[in-house]
Amino acid sequence: MTKVTEAVNPASRGIDAKEVEEILGIISAEDHAVADAVASQLPSVAAAVDKVVEVVRGGGEVYLVGAGTSGRLCVLEAAELPPTFGVPATLFQGVLAGGASALVGSVEGAEDDAEAARADLLSRGLRSRDLVIGVSASGSTPYTLGAVRYAGEVGAATVGVSCNPGSPLSGIVDVAVEAVVGPEAVAGSTRMKAGTAQKMVLNMITTASMVRLGLVHDGYMVGVQATNAKLVERSRRTLSALTGLTPGEAGRALEVAGWDLRVATVMTLAGVDAREARAALDGWASIREALRRLET
Repeated sequence: MTKVTEAVNPASRGIDAKEVEEILGIISAEDHAVADAVASQLPSVAAAVDKVVEVVRGGGEVYLVGAGTSGRLCVLEAAELPPTFGVPATLFQGVLAGGASALVGSVEGAEDDAEAARADLLSRGLRSRDLVIGVSASGSTPYTLGAVRYAGEVGAATVGVSCNPGSPLSGIVDVAVEAVVGPEAVAGSTRMKAGTAQKMVLNMITTASMVRLGLVHDGYMVGVQATNAKLVERSRRTLSALTGLTPGEAGRALEVAGWDLRVATVMTLAGVDAREARAALDGWASIREALRRLET
């Protein structure tokens, strides 16, 4: 039986004979289905977020694993979390079949090597308190399945993200997210709708997890690392917005707080020093929770 991700899309019949705007119209119409497919999976995505938060609070790490487009999306997601939310670089790790060279080119056969996935996770020291999120458009990629099976062997939690219903991946994970977007405008080109859906799901899982872990406050990324001029200015603006400080006052408060925006916010709102603010934020406490702790 042909997988949904490999099927021919009736809307694309004769696409090669159409004008450019007609081609784009077909692609755009297909893209509109992605958000609804992802929205249908919100209960499963929520369960995945709960897994991430539980693992992180328990001292574990999260491995995002995939091959090809799926694996590149995993690496991208993991790479963007430390500067955005201030988490350690090892907390979320992207694991791509074929390694770093597969980021910029094709590594033939890498996705078919289930044992390589086992070796890659073994080399990273996967533990029972960790989480593996396997990402595969088809839900049947051997590398991804190998990673998830190894995670099960060591007792780690597992989540699967795929775009086919009832896939092998869904059958072996603790939480299955199946964003079924239908056939691609170009049959089997899962870098398109399936890739978009996977990116959306990964964004949802990680962002909602960061919110639950106290690294977002009132819609601001309060865990941001002020590592360049843009982020220094963003930190000042955010602290000003959250506390009413002038930009100059915000800059001075951030300097005292070691440019930790969460610490500076708690310092200012609670009227405490940096040491007290940092202690109140201990253990993944949110700014709201830290302020409650300081009130008692």
